[in-house]
Amino acid sequence: MKYYIIAGEASGDLHGSNLIKALKDQDKNADIRCWGGDLMQQTGGSLVKHYKELAFMGFLEVILNLNAIFKNIKFCKQDIATFQPDAIIFIDYSGFNLRIAKWAKEHNFRTNYYISPQIWASREGRIEKIKATIDNMYVILPFEKEFYETKHNFPVNFVGHPLLDALSNRPELNEVTFRSTNNIDSNKPIIALLPGSRKQEVQKMLSLMLSLTNDFSEYEFVIAGAPSLDKEFYSTFLKDANVKFIQNKTYDLLSISTAALVTSGTATLETALYKVPQVVCYKANWISYQIAKRIITLEYISLVNLIMKKEVVKELIQDDFTKQNLKKELTSILDGEARANQLNAYDELITKLGGSGASAIAASLIIENTKTN
Repeated sequence: MKYYIIAGEASGDLHGSNLIKALKDQDKNADIRCWGGDLMQQTGGSLVKHYKELAFMGFLEVILNLNAIFKNIKFCKQDIATFQPDAIIFIDYSGFNLRIAKWAKEHNFRTNYYISPQIWASREGRIEKIKATIDNMYVILPFEKEFYETKHNFPVNFVGHPLLDALSNRPELNEVTFRSTNNIDSNKPIIALLPGSRKQEVQKMLSLMLSLTNDFSEYEFVIAGAPSLDKEFYSTFLKDANVKFIQNKTYDLLSISTAALVTSGTATLETALYKVPQVVCYKANWISYQIAKRIITLEYISLVNLIMKKEVVKELIQDDFTKQNLKKELTSILDGEARANQLNAYDELITKLGGSGASAIAASLIIENTKTN
């Protein structure tokens, strides 16, 4: 069968690549065309558009790039019409994907959503669009099934979280070799800095994270560079800072880190699954933040706290994201009770997410639902 997959971010590229592997394992004749990134292309998807061309963060940034977004939407529709897939699979990236889904349904394409739009966080009214345009939804967070089925009478499949697949498939890291190759001190424990995957995020977060390096000189600070950004972009931040830099090796870095400072997003869950105590940070453009504050109804912003339904990791949001607060919270998770509490909660978190196999389960359901409809 023919599959058309649309992902618009680095995390979607990762999960999309594992889904492609599973589709190809279960459907030997799978012909897959995709929007995504290098990982999806490497696993056999024919790449149409790279997510580097699609990532706009925040309400103001989206408005400023509306022309490019509308051009991409038009091109996507044309490409789908030419390819004539048996199934379209949307991965998160809701602003773009829900527009394509509406058009796709009108043209009688089979629509699947893998990794739900976060309508439980904001603009819950989008449930009506989902009901009208999505044939099958596959959710990855345990509370999402109750949200859709109990609150909105929309049946979904909980398949487990694909990050568990991504982590279980990774070979064990040789720490000595990794430190040597990346010029990381062999004796200092590591504090990982994950400032985000978009330019706007990194510009807001990284300088303040780096302001702590002299206060924790017994630790090695290492920036996890995002694959979506060129190394040259980070050069401004590296000039005067006592910090190391690696790119596209975030999981390797987390596997040997003592603690982490993490920009809110999927990275908070990735850090937890590697059992690294963390401080979650978030600061947006002032206008974007003011808008978001009025439409997002969640008590927490990190996936760890949302899944656990309590504060497991400290969140420093907007005006609370200061050097003083960051230093205090980082100190607390390097040793003692706060560190132990986070690590204990991570074990419970992993249990809630279910076992590995999300990609294979989702692929099986997509194939089955496409054949029977």
